[in-house]
Parts: sequence; C-alpha cells; structure tokens
Amino acid sequence: MSANTETQSSSFDSIKWLVAIALLAAAVVGNYYYGEQVSVLYRAIGVVLLVIVAGVVAGLTDKGRRFRMFAKESRTEIRRVVWPSRQEATQTTIIVVVATALIALLLWGMDAILVRVVGFFTGLEF
Repeated sequence: MSANTETQSSSFDSIKWLVAIALLAAAVVGNYYYGEQVSVLYRAIGVVLLVIVAGVVAGLTDKGRRFRMFAKESRTEIRRVVWPSRQEATQTTIIVVVATALIALLLWGMDAILVRVVGFFTGLEF
C-alpha cells in the first residue's frame, strides 16, 4: 500500500514539475512575444507573478518540501553561530594581509634567485 501511495505521489510531483516548467516557459515566451506591444511594467509584473506561481507549485512537490525543511534548519543553525567581533575580524584580516605579503616577497625572491641560477647555467641572461 505504501508503494502505491509513493508512486501516486511521485506522478503528481512530475505533473507539478511540468506545470512549474510550463509557467516559467510561458513567462519567457510571453515576455518575448509581447515585447513590442505591452508596456515594460506590465510585462515585468506578469513575469514576476508567473515566477512566483511556478515557485509555489515547485514548492508543493516532495523536493520542494525537503528544500523548505533544509532552509529552516539552516536558518536555525545560522542563529547558533558565534560571529567574531569587529576587532577580531580586523585583527584576523591584518594577519592574513601581512602573511600574504610575506609569502609574496618570499616567492618573488626565490623567483629572482632561480632566474639568475638558470641564466648562469644556460648562458642566457635575463
């Protein structure tokens, strides 16, 4: 009985996805077709409404429900994060900039040395 219900739900989900895709296609085609005849404002409102309706239809599918649950859980998890203070963020940024500059200088020096060594052995001066 569970497999039958799952198959029926899956077929309804397929229909819902087809409807959502058809709505999005209608928004694109309608915007293109009425490009010269209808005001930009009305076309924009129509496209936005069709995209919202397509989003609602897609949200009613199983994947849409799982996405909403994921978004809610992510929002809850973000609230638990301990964000650094402004001073901590500034200090960390300074450390990263200084470390990057030191590594860049080290690589530049090693490159200069290697160019001279290769030039010495090959007889080519750069």
